Amino acid sequence: MPVDPAVLQIVRYPDPVLREVCQPVKRVTDEVRRVARRMIELMDEAEGIGLAAPQVALPWRLFVTRVPVELPEDDGPIDRDSIPARVFINPVLSSPTGSPTPMNEGCLSIPSVRGDVLRPPTITIEATDLDEGSFTHTATGLVARCWQHEFDHIEGILILDRFTQMSRLRNRAAIRALERGR
Repeated sequence: MPVDPAVLQIVRYPDPVLREVCQPVKRVTDEVRRVARRMIELMDEAEGIGLAAPQVALPWRLFVTRVPVELPEDDGPIDRDSIPARVFINPVLSSPTGSPTPMNEGCLSIPSVRGDVLRPPTITIEATDLDEGSFTHTATGLVARCWQHEFDHIEGILILDRFTQMSRLRNRAAIRALERGR
């Protein structure tokens, strides 16, 4: 069934689609390109740095990012126009390097919940772009963390599953409220 990108919206936890393992994108079609563009719009509107297809209720192995290499030191706004958006179709992660380090993460599908997640600081990604070209990149820091976070989404894994024990405890009430629909 064709997808109308105009109706796509970010789904919220505990929507079951967020727990699905996604299927590969068979071909990069105009429909896939339109969906990716809409996902970038939604990510930007929500002031996020990444958005995966299951977050818009599509079981596709696809995510988009717009990640600053460094965050502003004063916690000010990010100049989005200076950061290119990227599309990752059928991504594969490899070569995690370094001891997992904690960093505070949030998720557009789990509003008002943030917590520490341990991730390797360096990762390599191989994926296809919207022109059906394959590429491989290695990144560190926030870029590597974003790729791992979005990749988790296409595997049906949420930050709630990766939180440190202290973060789980700190967010217990907020998570229960989301589960009850409050």
